[in-house]
Amino acid sequence: MTTTTGVAAATGAVGSAHTRVEGRDKVTGAARYSGEVPFAGLTHGWLVLSTVARGRILSVEAGPVLAMPGVLTVLHHGNAPHVETDYLGMLGRPNPIVGLFQHDRVPFAGWPVALVVAETSEQAREAAEALVVQYDGEPHDVAFHSGRSDAYTPQDTPMVRAETEKGNLEAQLGSSAVVVDAEYTTPEEHHNPLEPHAATARWDGGRLDVIDSNQGSSWVASELAQLFSLAPASVRVRSEHVGGAFGSKGLSPHQVAAVMATTVLRRPVRVVLTRRQMFSLIGYRSPTAQRIRLGADADGRLRAFDHQAHSLTSSVHEFVESSAVLGRVMYDADAHHTLHRIVRLDVPTPTWMRAPGEAPGSFALESALDELAEKCGIDPIALRVRNEPETGPVSGLPFSSRNLLACFEEGARRFGWADRDPRPGLRREGRWLLGTGTAAATYPSGVGPSTAAVTAEADGTFTVRINAADIGTGARTAMVLVAADALEVGPDRVRVRIADSDLGPAMIAGGSTGTRSWAWAVTLAAKELRERLSPGGGIPPEGITARSNTAGAIGALTEQERHSFGAQFAEVAVDVDTGEVRVRRLLGIYAAGTIVNPLTARSQFIGGMTWGLSMALHEEAIRDLASGGHVGADLAGYHFASNADVPLIEADWVEDPVPGDPVGIKGIGEIGIVGVAAAIANAVWHATGVRHRELPIRPDRVLRAADEARRRATGGARSA
Repeated sequence: MTTTTGVAAATGAVGSAHTRVEGRDKVTGAARYSGEVPFAGLTHGWLVLSTVARGRILSVEAGPVLAMPGVLTVLHHGNAPHVETDYLGMLGRPNPIVGLFQHDRVPFAGWPVALVVAETSEQAREAAEALVVQYDGEPHDVAFHSGRSDAYTPQDTPMVRAETEKGNLEAQLGSSAVVVDAEYTTPEEHHNPLEPHAATARWDGGRLDVIDSNQGSSWVASELAQLFSLAPASVRVRSEHVGGAFGSKGLSPHQVAAVMATTVLRRPVRVVLTRRQMFSLIGYRSPTAQRIRLGADADGRLRAFDHQAHSLTSSVHEFVESSAVLGRVMYDADAHHTLHRIVRLDVPTPTWMRAPGEAPGSFALESALDELAEKCGIDPIALRVRNEPETGPVSGLPFSSRNLLACFEEGARRFGWADRDPRPGLRREGRWLLGTGTAAATYPSGVGPSTAAVTAEADGTFTVRINAADIGTGARTAMVLVAADALEVGPDRVRVRIADSDLGPAMIAGGSTGTRSWAWAVTLAAKELRERLSPGGGIPPEGITARSNTAGAIGALTEQERHSFGAQFAEVAVDVDTGEVRVRRLLGIYAAGTIVNPLTARSQFIGGMTWGLSMALHEEAIRDLASGGHVGADLAGYHFASNADVPLIEADWVEDPVPGDPVGIKGIGEIGIVGVAAAIANAVWHATGVRHRELPIRPDRVLRAADEARRRATGGARSA
């Protein structure tokens, strides 16, 4: 059943379905994205990317290009403005694009080597494509696999703890009645938000003004200030409307190049990335190779848990795809070990991508749990119930709330799980073999310091100012509802201003932390304002404003395991003669604290589940070992689920109160994708009796697996 929880829901705005406050502007075209805001004297920049995967730039032959119509300048390592190359950006680490146009090194195919600026976008593109760059190429290495001798264990960071360990793993594995030992792989995957990355930079009255598509204006403003040695107050970044992000819209080369060019030309410069350029410039999800070893008693209780995850990073920046984190929350064992290993290659730097770590990690772990259930002869849900921890399996901390079993109970009821025959390969409908599968989901419910201001206006309305980012999730609408409840007024009396670094620091829209962080700040400011307003008292023309900063309150939080949870269910149909896999049903049930707006929340869950389906069956970027670049860096060569691939998806939630929590809100933006690929892979096993441990489950892999199964069944003879 659908419910909402939390104190904030008491007055009625939070928890009620509300259409987006900016919805009319978006459907009528009035909403302007970062590549559409007009400026007088606007110029256009076009990035030129390297065609070698490793080496040095010998020359940039700019002369002929500068003579082309409309061309204003060509920036490269020989003439670009200086930027700091040793500053520490977000999380105390250099940004992966530090060094842009600062040296002649080429670290990967698709590295920016020049920016051509012209009067029109067409002139800039024509000139960029005509620019000749000479290279001294060097041998490169882009081959990723788990057995590489140069893989290493990274240092711990605030984001990723590289290794956790307790108990005697090998002893527990050796004494276990049932053991699963398997490797699971996931490919390189790309964000591809609907709106390409775009930024316009200009100098306005001595301040750097940037109109950008990003996930946090304060974040980008701070990074630019550090890169260009500017006072923080002299940089303003605005990002009013964002057409999707999924982790990709932080600081990227296009913003830095635009700032360089406007500094040189003293005219506004806009740089927009093409879809093909996005494949090398904005990050992606690293491929993974994950070995999982599970040891259990005959009744399925885990005694040994080992999850070792390998991923890649670039030669210019260390990024870890934290695939092994899931088990640290989900399952306990007498001996528990998780490890991340990475290898540096001549490839672009990976980055956060919707549910980083948890998305690929859940495919491996939840597939392995299904294999363990099969070996033990136990229902997959019953196995998870048997291994439900009371506290954090690694941390030992209490859970703020953990209603995973309620998700499985409700999901099993609605999906008809009780009628499932556990034996694989029995259900058939014409040429289709049918199967069902399930998997658990979790994602952290973090929070970050934020500031907010709420003003009572003289006309009886209220204005909320918070530097939130609405990347398509409905953040504006959520803040309207939160403020309305805190002020005890109707949503129609609340206006919200967001996405402007001048509004003050606030948490980014990332890691499923945005709504929780912003709602806390808005609630505090609104409650203080309500206390300052006297009944029947007048409001001066300038209004009355109350401000908040949650840094202190967040610092005072008690340590707990704070997470959203969910249960994923899938039904598939498989044609083993053609290799086609069709997902017929998807159901996700979640425990995610207070649901602020059911309308946009359900959209977020369904969006994540759709991506999980795409991850299971379609998405895979192929890197050419010879060139170091992608085989098909476009939406023709990179396949993802289209409308015809997606069934009617159901997403719902259960009651999930969070005792003692100041807001009761958890993140929901990413948990929808977690576990979906595993649920689908488990359903494919149930349909065919063949286990797929490599994503995506392509038709050729289904055919090879079916042929191998036939060969084994006939004693080694190959089918025709």
